Amino acid sequence: MFAVVRTGGKQYRVAAEDNITVERLPGEAGATIELGDVLLVSDGGALMVADGVKVTAEILAQNKGDKVVIFKKRRRQNYRRKNGHRQHQTVLKILSIA
Repeated sequence: MFAVVRTGGKQYRVAAEDNITVERLPGEAGATIELGDVLLVSDGGALMVADGVKVTAEILAQNKGDKVVIFKKRRRQNYRRKNGHRQHQTVLKILSIA
């Protein structure tokens, strides 16, 4: 059984016992949260529209992602700008789909 959930503007295909990394969600490590925006549920063969289905997950960690380097340059103008960004992330373990 799997479900498609939407969080942080992205969609994730999840099943029980999966670990996923999503954009930062409020909560401390060890807390349990519900992902309410479930788009689709499948129980093996048939795809169903998710009405009243909730996905329960446990927060494993709050961390930062890999650094993304932004480099801007305009040739022959002596213009160079280097900047970096690390996105805040939450690691979730899917407990159940109900």
